[in-house]
Amino acid sequence: MDLERFERDNSENCLLSSPVPELCTREDCCLGIDEAGRGPVLGPMVYGICYCPVSRKKDLEDLKVADSKTLSEAERERLFQKLNGASDFIGWALHILSPNIISTSMQQRAKYNLNALSHDTAIGLIQHALDNGAQVTEVFVDTVGPAEKYQEKLKQRFPGLEVTVKPKADSLFPVVSAASICAKVARDRVVKGWKFLEDLGDMDAEYGSGYPNDPKTKEWLSQHLDPVFGYPQFVRFSWSTAQTILDNKAVPVLWGDDEEEADKSSQSLLSFFSAPKESKPQRHRFFLERHLEPVTDL
Repeated sequence: MDLERFERDNSENCLLSSPVPELCTREDCCLGIDEAGRGPVLGPMVYGICYCPVSRKKDLEDLKVADSKTLSEAERERLFQKLNGASDFIGWALHILSPNIISTSMQQRAKYNLNALSHDTAIGLIQHALDNGAQVTEVFVDTVGPAEKYQEKLKQRFPGLEVTVKPKADSLFPVVSAASICAKVARDRVVKGWKFLEDLGDMDAEYGSGYPNDPKTKEWLSQHLDPVFGYPQFVRFSWSTAQTILDNKAVPVLWGDDEEEADKSSQSLLSFFSAPKESKPQRHRFFLERHLEPVTDL
């Protein structure tokens, strides 16, 4: 797993994949999808797929893959090496979603929420496997949102595939467990070796797990807030944990569109440039802009 391309510019998303096994281009394949890092306020979210011929499902099970959340980091690394070493019948692909892209997507004017982002990423990875020649016929997915709606969405997008969407799919289907391991190993490596694009001097790397309820993560967020520029791109500033700290400790910004919502008791800068109030009724701007005067004599 070569992460160099993502590490060169971790402000953008990155797609990585193994070669497609020749066997997977000739035989019907099953494909599993899972993610790692959906909840953390720090670092990327990584979506992973793993696939193998349906005829080799038992061989995949024999590798003793399991839900990545139940495994230690060392166990995940060991199992990933097994999966990567079985390149004659197992393929994988990863889509690393930069925290910068996640935050800007969720806060842009046309909102792009995390569920929609997750669905589109999963769809893109299935299409990636198909475009590269894998003969995928079965897809197993760990659900994001209501399982039935997600399953129907995928079936409409890929009518020729047999799609199964289940909660806890990573503990039910070995091919999803394998995808979970690939995604988690990639996220762990990226977070551990994160290269800050900003010039932050001696940055404290003790940021904990990255989850909002981790005391180390909360402490790191409090200590590394710039009151004007906020956080480095490692932080998902759209998360409520980061937003709360920004609201309480950062310099407030009042945008032009917010003028009307500003505190009525405070004097607006615009008030210094406005015309003095007159006691007589103000004429409508339609007439003023066109320099129209009332006619008294014909």
